Amino acid sequence: MLPPSQAVMLCPDAELGYERSRTRFEPGEGLVLDETYRHAHLPLIAPDHPRVIATREGSSYVMGKHERVFSLVLPVPGNPLLQSPAYHELDAEMRAAPFAGKVAWDLLDRRSDKLHATICGSLATGVPPLIGQQQRGALAELGPITVELRGMFSGNVNRGRLYLRAYPESRNGENVFRQIQRSLGCRETDLYVVGLYNLTDDLNAAETAALASLIDRWWDRTILRFEIDHLWLTGASDDLVLDSAVEESISLV
Repeated sequence: MLPPSQAVMLCPDAELGYERSRTRFEPGEGLVLDETYRHAHLPLIAPDHPRVIATREGSSYVMGKHERVFSLVLPVPGNPLLQSPAYHELDAEMRAAPFAGKVAWDLLDRRSDKLHATICGSLATGVPPLIGQQQRGALAELGPITVELRGMFSGNVNRGRLYLRAYPESRNGENVFRQIQRSLGCRETDLYVVGLYNLTDDLNAAETAALASLIDRWWDRTILRFEIDHLWLTGASDDLVLDSAVEESISLV
Protein backbone atom coordinates (compact mmCIF):
# COMPACT_ATOMS: atom_id res chain seq x y z
CA MET A 1 0.00 0.00 0.00
CA LEU A 2 1.23 3.48 -0.90
CA PRO A 3 0.42 6.79 0.86
CA PRO A 4 -2.63 8.45 -0.74
CA SER A 5 -2.42 11.73 -2.62
CA GLN A 6 -4.69 14.43 -1.25
CA ALA A 7 -5.10 16.02 -4.69
CA VAL A 8 -6.76 12.98 -6.25
CA MET A 9 -10.38 13.33 -7.37
CA LEU A 10 -12.81 10.58 -6.42
CA CYS A 11 -15.98 9.54 -8.24
CA PRO A 12 -19.03 11.33 -6.80
CA ASP A 13 -22.18 9.55 -5.67
CA ALA A 14 -23.95 10.69 -8.83
CA GLU A 15 -21.67 8.38 -10.87
CA LEU A 16 -22.07 5.38 -8.57
CA GLY A 17 -24.98 3.13 -7.71
CA TYR A 18 -25.00 3.18 -3.92
CA GLU A 19 -28.02 5.42 -3.43
CA ARG A 20 -29.99 3.50 -6.03
CA SER A 21 -29.16 0.13 -4.55
CA ARG A 22 -29.38 0.70 -0.80
CA THR A 23 -31.93 -1.03 1.44
CA ARG A 24 -35.11 0.99 1.87
CA PHE A 25 -36.00 0.58 5.54
CA GLU A 26 -39.71 1.02 6.27
CA PRO A 27 -40.72 2.47 9.66
CA GLY A 28 -42.04 -0.19 12.01
CA GLU A 29 -40.85 -3.10 9.86
CA GLY A 30 -38.08 -5.59 10.49
CA LEU A 31 -35.23 -6.62 8.20
CA VAL A 32 -35.81 -10.06 6.70
CA LEU A 33 -32.83 -11.97 5.31
CA ASP A 34 -33.52 -12.36 1.61
CA GLU A 35 -33.38 -15.53 -0.47
CA THR A 36 -29.98 -14.74 -2.00
CA TYR A 37 -28.44 -14.35 1.44
CA ARG A 38 -30.12 -17.47 2.84
CA HIS A 39 -28.77 -19.45 -0.11
CA ALA A 40 -25.19 -18.18 -0.33
CA HIS A 41 -24.23 -16.77 3.09
CA LEU A 42 -26.45 -18.09 5.87
CA PRO A 43 -25.37 -21.76 5.39
CA LEU A 44 -21.76 -20.70 6.00
CA ILE A 45 -22.38 -18.83 9.26
CA ALA A 46 -25.52 -20.46 10.73
CA PRO A 47 -25.90 -23.86 9.02
CA ASP A 48 -28.58 -24.99 11.49
CA HIS A 49 -30.81 -21.96 10.94
CA PRO A 50 -34.29 -23.18 9.88
CA ARG A 51 -34.44 -20.77 6.92
CA VAL A 52 -31.17 -21.86 5.34
CA ILE A 53 -31.57 -22.70 1.63
CA ALA A 54 -29.25 -25.68 1.28
CA THR A 55 -29.69 -26.24 -2.47
CA ARG A 56 -31.71 -24.77 -5.29
CA GLU A 57 -32.58 -26.17 -8.71
CA GLY A 58 -30.36 -24.72 -11.41
CA SER A 59 -27.70 -23.60 -8.90
CA SER A 60 -24.35 -25.21 -8.10
CA TYR A 61 -24.50 -24.03 -4.47
CA VAL A 62 -24.64 -26.71 -1.77
CA MET A 63 -24.73 -25.22 1.74
CA GLY A 64 -23.05 -22.10 0.47
CA LYS A 65 -20.27 -23.88 -1.41
CA HIS A 66 -19.86 -23.95 -5.19
CA GLU A 67 -17.34 -24.61 -7.94
CA ARG A 68 -14.24 -22.48 -7.59
CA VAL A 69 -14.78 -19.01 -9.12
CA PHE A 70 -12.01 -16.59 -10.10
CA SER A 71 -12.34 -12.81 -9.92
CA LEU A 72 -10.17 -9.72 -10.14
CA VAL A 73 -10.51 -7.73 -6.94
CA LEU A 74 -9.22 -4.64 -5.21
CA PRO A 75 -7.40 -5.77 -2.05
CA VAL A 76 -8.19 -3.73 1.05
CA PRO A 77 -5.20 -3.37 3.38
CA GLY A 78 -6.33 -5.07 6.56
CA ASN A 79 -3.97 -3.52 9.11
CA PRO A 80 -4.53 0.13 8.11
CA LEU A 81 -8.29 -0.47 8.11
CA LEU A 82 -8.31 -2.14 11.51
CA GLN A 83 -6.08 0.64 12.89
CA SER A 84 -8.28 3.41 11.51
CA PRO A 85 -9.89 5.50 14.30
CA ALA A 86 -13.07 5.74 12.21
CA TYR A 87 -13.25 1.96 11.87
CA HIS A 88 -12.79 1.54 15.62
CA GLU A 89 -15.63 3.99 16.24
CA LEU A 90 -17.90 2.21 13.75
CA ASP A 91 -17.09 -1.21 15.17
CA ALA A 92 -17.76 0.00 18.71
CA GLU A 93 -21.19 1.26 17.62
CA MET A 94 -21.92 -2.08 15.97
CA ARG A 95 -20.96 -3.99 19.11
CA ALA A 96 -23.17 -1.77 21.27
CA ALA A 97 -26.16 -1.90 18.91
CA PRO A 98 -29.39 -3.72 19.84
CA PHE A 99 -28.76 -6.22 17.03
CA ALA A 100 -25.15 -7.00 18.05
CA GLY A 101 -26.17 -10.49 19.20
CA LYS A 102 -27.17 -11.27 15.60
CA VAL A 103 -23.77 -10.43 14.05
CA ALA A 104 -21.30 -13.20 13.15
CA TRP A 105 -18.38 -11.56 14.92
CA ASP A 106 -16.03 -14.50 14.41
CA LEU A 107 -15.97 -13.77 10.67
CA LEU A 108 -14.02 -10.54 11.20
CA ASP A 109 -10.86 -12.37 12.22
CA ARG A 110 -11.38 -15.16 9.69
CA ARG A 111 -11.63 -12.66 6.83
CA SER A 112 -9.23 -9.92 7.99
CA ASP A 113 -6.65 -10.81 5.33
CA LYS A 114 -9.26 -11.37 2.60
CA LEU A 115 -11.03 -8.00 2.54
CA HIS A 116 -11.65 -6.77 -0.99
CA ALA A 117 -13.99 -5.09 -3.43
CA THR A 118 -14.76 -7.07 -6.57
CA ILE A 119 -14.01 -5.25 -9.82
CA CYS A 120 -14.30 -8.06 -12.37
CA GLY A 121 -16.34 -10.91 -10.93
CA SER A 122 -16.64 -14.48 -12.20
CA LEU A 123 -13.88 -14.29 -14.80
CA ALA A 124 -13.64 -18.08 -14.86
CA THR A 125 -14.72 -21.21 -12.99
CA GLY A 126 -12.69 -24.30 -12.22
CA VAL A 127 -9.35 -23.01 -13.51
CA PRO A 128 -7.85 -19.50 -13.43
CA PRO A 129 -8.47 -17.27 -16.46
CA LEU A 130 -5.74 -16.31 -18.87
CA ILE A 131 -4.92 -12.60 -18.69
CA GLY A 132 -2.97 -11.67 -21.80
CA GLN A 133 0.02 -9.40 -22.13
CA GLN A 134 -2.03 -6.69 -23.83
CA GLN A 135 -4.46 -6.67 -20.92
CA ARG A 136 -1.65 -6.64 -18.39
CA GLY A 137 0.00 -3.77 -20.24
CA ALA A 138 -3.20 -1.73 -20.13
CA LEU A 139 -3.47 -2.30 -16.38
CA ALA A 140 0.18 -1.40 -15.81
CA GLU A 141 -0.32 1.90 -17.62
CA LEU A 142 -2.87 2.96 -15.01
CA GLY A 143 -0.34 3.33 -12.24
CA PRO A 144 -1.30 3.38 -8.55
CA ILE A 145 -4.96 4.17 -7.84
CA THR A 146 -6.54 5.93 -4.90
CA VAL A 147 -9.66 4.57 -3.21
CA GLU A 148 -11.72 5.82 -0.29
CA LEU A 149 -13.86 3.55 1.88
CA ARG A 150 -17.04 4.99 3.38
CA GLY A 151 -19.64 3.26 5.47
CA MET A 152 -21.98 1.63 5.98
CA PHE A 153 -24.08 0.03 3.27
CA SER A 154 -26.92 -2.50 3.14
CA GLY A 155 -28.10 -3.34 -0.35
CA ASN A 156 -31.44 -4.24 -1.90
CA VAL A 157 -30.01 -7.69 -2.73
CA ASN A 158 -28.22 -10.02 -0.31
CA ARG A 159 -29.93 -8.44 2.69
CA GLY A 160 -28.07 -9.56 5.79
CA ARG A 161 -24.62 -8.53 4.54
CA LEU A 162 -23.25 -5.14 5.63
CA TYR A 163 -20.53 -3.45 3.64
CA LEU A 164 -18.19 -0.52 3.32
CA ARG A 165 -18.52 1.41 0.04
CA ALA A 166 -15.45 1.92 -2.16
CA TYR A 167 -15.13 5.22 -4.04
CA PRO A 168 -12.62 4.90 -6.88
CA GLU A 169 -10.39 7.58 -8.29
CA SER A 170 -11.71 9.64 -11.19
CA ARG A 171 -9.20 10.52 -13.92
CA ASN A 172 -10.17 12.97 -16.61
CA GLY A 173 -13.74 12.53 -15.48
CA GLU A 174 -13.65 8.73 -15.80
CA ASN A 175 -14.07 6.03 -13.16
CA VAL A 176 -10.76 4.11 -12.92
CA PHE A 177 -12.54 0.87 -11.99
CA ARG A 178 -14.49 1.08 -15.24
CA GLN A 179 -11.20 1.50 -17.10
CA ILE A 180 -10.00 -1.73 -15.50
CA GLN A 181 -13.21 -3.53 -16.44
CA ARG A 182 -12.94 -2.27 -20.00
CA SER A 183 -9.31 -3.43 -20.24
CA LEU A 184 -10.40 -6.98 -19.41
CA GLY A 185 -13.52 -6.89 -21.56
CA CYS A 186 -15.78 -7.17 -18.51
CA ARG A 187 -19.19 -5.70 -17.86
CA GLU A 188 -18.89 -2.17 -16.46
CA THR A 189 -20.46 -1.70 -13.04
CA ASP A 190 -21.00 1.07 -10.50
CA LEU A 191 -21.08 -0.82 -7.17
CA TYR A 192 -17.85 -1.77 -5.40
CA VAL A 193 -18.50 -2.96 -1.86
CA VAL A 194 -16.30 -4.46 0.83
CA GLY A 195 -18.19 -7.10 2.82
CA LEU A 196 -17.58 -6.64 6.53
CA TYR A 197 -20.42 -7.85 8.76
CA ASN A 198 -22.92 -10.72 8.43
CA LEU A 199 -26.22 -11.12 10.24
CA THR A 200 -27.18 -14.54 11.60
CA ASP A 201 -30.93 -13.90 11.76
CA ASP A 202 -33.73 -11.52 10.80
CA LEU A 203 -33.93 -8.24 12.72
CA ASN A 204 -37.07 -7.10 14.52
CA ALA A 205 -38.47 -3.60 14.05
CA ALA A 206 -36.44 -2.00 16.86
CA GLU A 207 -33.20 -3.66 15.73
CA THR A 208 -33.86 -2.61 12.15
CA ALA A 209 -34.50 0.99 13.18
CA ALA A 210 -31.16 0.99 15.02
CA LEU A 211 -29.37 -0.38 11.95
CA ALA A 212 -31.03 2.15 9.64
CA SER A 213 -29.99 4.98 11.97
CA LEU A 214 -26.40 3.71 12.11
CA ILE A 215 -26.20 3.49 8.32
CA ASP A 216 -27.54 7.03 7.93
CA ARG A 217 -25.05 8.44 10.45
CA TRP A 218 -22.11 6.75 8.77
CA TRP A 219 -23.14 7.23 5.14
CA ASP A 220 -20.75 10.10 4.40
CA ARG A 221 -18.05 9.18 6.91
CA THR A 222 -14.61 8.27 5.55
CA ILE A 223 -13.30 5.05 7.07
CA LEU A 224 -10.01 4.77 5.17
CA ARG A 225 -8.33 6.35 2.15
CA PHE A 226 -5.49 4.47 0.53
CA GLU A 227 -3.45 4.11 -2.64
CA ILE A 228 -2.60 0.73 -4.09
CA ASP A 229 -0.42 -0.49 -6.96
CA HIS A 230 -1.77 -3.99 -7.57
CA LEU A 231 -4.94 -6.07 -7.82
CA TRP A 232 -5.59 -9.67 -6.79
CA LEU A 233 -6.73 -12.52 -8.98
CA THR A 234 -8.54 -14.68 -6.42
CA GLY A 235 -10.24 -18.05 -6.49
CA ALA A 236 -12.91 -19.05 -3.99
CA SER A 237 -15.55 -21.74 -3.51
CA ASP A 238 -17.90 -19.63 -1.39
CA ASP A 239 -19.20 -16.07 -1.50
CA LEU A 240 -17.56 -15.16 1.81
CA VAL A 241 -14.20 -16.24 0.29
CA LEU A 242 -13.44 -18.22 3.45
CA ASP A 243 -11.34 -20.67 1.43
CA SER A 244 -10.04 -18.09 -1.04
CA ALA A 245 -6.51 -17.98 -2.37
CA VAL A 246 -4.68 -15.24 -4.21
CA GLU A 247 -3.70 -16.88 -7.49
CA GLU A 248 -1.72 -13.87 -8.64
CA SER A 249 -0.99 -10.27 -7.78
CA ILE A 250 -1.54 -8.17 -10.91
CA SER A 251 0.62 -5.05 -11.09
CA LEU A 252 -0.80 -1.61 -11.87
CA VAL A 253 2.64 -0.12 -12.51
